[in-house]
Amino acid sequence: MAIVCGSILLLLRVLRVGPRTSAAAAAAGLAGFVVLAGPAPSVLRAGVMGAVGLLALALGRRGSALPALAFAVAGLVVADPAMAADFGFALSVLATAGLVLLAPRWAEWLVGRGVPAGYAEGLTIPLAAFVVTTPVIAGMAGSVSLVSVVTNVLAAPVVAPATVFGVLATVVGPWWPSAGRLLVRLTEPEASWLITVARHGARAPGAVVDWPDGWWGGLLAAGLLVVVLVVVRLRHARILLAVALAAGLLVFVPVRVLAPAWPPASWSAVACDVGQGDAVALATGEPGRAVLVDTGPEPGPVDECLSRLGVDRVPLIVLSHLHADHIGGLESVFEGRSVGAVAVGPGRAPAWAWQQVADETARRGIPLLELGIGQRLDWPGLSLDVLGPRYVTRRSVLEQDGTVINNGSVVLRAGTPAGRLLLTGDVELAAQTDLMAEGADLQAEILKVPHHGSRYTAPDFLNAVAPRVALVSVGAGNTYGHPNKSTLDNLAAVGASIARTDTDGDTAVVADARGLALLRRGEPRGPPRS
Repeated sequence: MAIVCGSILLLLRVLRVGPRTSAAAAAAGLAGFVVLAGPAPSVLRAGVMGAVGLLALALGRRGSALPALAFAVAGLVVADPAMAADFGFALSVLATAGLVLLAPRWAEWLVGRGVPAGYAEGLTIPLAAFVVTTPVIAGMAGSVSLVSVVTNVLAAPVVAPATVFGVLATVVGPWWPSAGRLLVRLTEPEASWLITVARHGARAPGAVVDWPDGWWGGLLAAGLLVVVLVVVRLRHARILLAVALAAGLLVFVPVRVLAPAWPPASWSAVACDVGQGDAVALATGEPGRAVLVDTGPEPGPVDECLSRLGVDRVPLIVLSHLHADHIGGLESVFEGRSVGAVAVGPGRAPAWAWQQVADETARRGIPLLELGIGQRLDWPGLSLDVLGPRYVTRRSVLEQDGTVINNGSVVLRAGTPAGRLLLTGDVELAAQTDLMAEGADLQAEILKVPHHGSRYTAPDFLNAVAPRVALVSVGAGNTYGHPNKSTLDNLAAVGASIARTDTDGDTAVVADARGLALLRRGEPRGPPRS
């Protein structure tokens, strides 16, 4: 908001336009930006603050951020009391308060000790935001970032030009497409830099540490920050704190960096931790190559998983079905990798998802194939047999019902050095029954548990597979109740060792001299072994 309104005011000042007209023009820009960004709580907070500041400008008064913030918070909470419990609103308010109350004082303190003003402000602004928002984030997410200040410092220089060029592209593009395209291209370096900083920050060893969630976790983080802030004001305590931090870096960073190599050299399959969705990488027996089954719910996590595996060539991506939690990461798989083809089953629903997949593959010139029952695909260290879908017929491929779409999942039996792996997509009871009734060879040492471990998994189906290892791809804290306790109990009853991506992260199935083994990222998982 400040960048948009400030740019408008700066331009009008150069043109010697009066304060009231300038304030009116900036107010129009502010309203347009609220419409463009959407009325999220943090956007509304910034919009009301900006409106208060522009009113002060129009009335010839000196604006002050703190009264504007107080007015925005009070007004919005009175208008919509639910905002008082909205995490986004709370984080926005706290971050702004930190910038208003703490950052200027800390910057002055650094300047007084010889730090150039620009560097002092560049450091204290993200530091102040980090300090005041960390308790809320810790209680909300159950984790604390140790790299957010550094990544924000690195990201800050490109935010203003990206915002200005992006808004101009939105305004100009519909009326002057060639100029709009040029402006979009001008935002590309800044956007790429932001993505690069975020991904490398997330990839850094120890970037995020687990923390108790809920009220107690938030209060614990707040108490610890208060202690640190008090300590840094005392000279001798600062020295002790610096020594402790240095010792921690010398002890813990090498441990994280030099932890057991990931992935294990003999990995056959890896269930990627992509949140509430599926993505399974299958080694083809050739260095740097893997077949990918599903891509997770969003760009980023699957790309990171493949990067950790050292995969730069994907001969085939199989999309088991077209729900968003299986296709959302497709675009990011293409980034920096060569992809041979994308394969789907007969389903074409939801229609928007099918169109998205078709458009993305066509744009990149990648073949889009349809797999059929009985088809077999082979690589030096991997074979894929298509067992389903047997439930979905051509008459129902366009049905939008979620259960029908799930039951239309492509079902694959993969032959790997670690044993047979059954990949089931999200098949539910009807599709599982059809697979058993039609005599499909379901027995496998490893099972990718259907539908994130939902309750719609038949015990008879699990008995028919008789897995020794069960991979549950599921997101932490999901609202669907996945994985279901009865399904986990049934898996335990057939003797399967269970790995869950929400608790174990990326999980690899390997074959070594002692037999089949299950490992989670950086740490042996322990049985089974044959």
